[in-house]
Amino acid sequence: MNIKLYPLQFVPILKDRIWGGEKLKTILNKPTTSKNTGESWELSTVDGDVSVVSNGVLKGRSLMRLIAEMPNEILGTKVYSQFGKQFPLLFKYLDAHEDLSIQVHPNDELAKKRHNSFGKTEMWYVMQADPDARIIVGFKEDSNKEEYLKHLNDKTLVSILDEVKANAGDVFFLETGTVHAIGAGLVVAEIQQTSDVTYRLYDFDRTDAQGNKRELHIDLALDAINYKKVETQKEYETKVNTSNVVVDCPYFTTNLIPLESKVKISKSGETFTVYMCIDGDFKIEYEGFEGFYRKGDTVLVPAEINTFILVGNASILEIYIS
Repeated sequence: MNIKLYPLQFVPILKDRIWGGEKLKTILNKPTTSKNTGESWELSTVDGDVSVVSNGVLKGRSLMRLIAEMPNEILGTKVYSQFGKQFPLLFKYLDAHEDLSIQVHPNDELAKKRHNSFGKTEMWYVMQADPDARIIVGFKEDSNKEEYLKHLNDKTLVSILDEVKANAGDVFFLETGTVHAIGAGLVVAEIQQTSDVTYRLYDFDRTDAQGNKRELHIDLALDAINYKKVETQKEYETKVNTSNVVVDCPYFTTNLIPLESKVKISKSGETFTVYMCIDGDFKIEYEGFEGFYRKGDTVLVPAEINTFILVGNASILEIYIS
């Protein structure tokens, strides 16, 4: 395939959710028509939800096809050697008009054994928060299966879980096994391993339009839960025109770039880089290519693009695999 690669954008994959709202349209400019859009999958290779290029000469090509044809060029030499022709991360924006279910994700070992999937380590960057918005994350104090099940059966599970007020700019890093829920009134950028495996523990006894409750996964979750108290909120610097480390874990590294003019980026070719525009607007300049991005946009810079320039006034999340 003899095509010069360039920064790639993809068609958002929009998901209606019982807890969704309209902020993905009003705040992030997503082409939604529903009043219950909960998620915009920006970059995905999950079965049935594979991203398709929306810009340039590769418009209409799926991400899976590009990786199959150009694995080193797209993924990077290190990522390809580690994961083969798999795209190891999933990028989303979420609008929680109501509380999400209380849930947990299995680790790599359990997910592989039960679902032939990656586990689901993830992070949230809070883009917008209504007054008094909060998240549920982990236990208030160390717990155990017996205490957890008692409160679950008594419908008092929330009483032993930690609720944290969430504000714009807050970052939460959730290792597998952490019981959690995004609370109502939050718009979040989510970066995670490529996995759609979620164990739902409690859904506030909600019903859908047909009066049905959503499925719970009580038994599967028992061995997936970390019953210890955990610290999930991350502190980070905000130096202008600098890649400030926010999360650095075995699955991904996320930096925040407060862009106020122009920054030259140099890469090794070992990993792709993804940029999520969380405020403002900017452009990428690369050998005659100019791509323009605004709040809510996500762009994949293929690994073979080693040097490029970010120009503009924006807050940007920069994600890659170390």
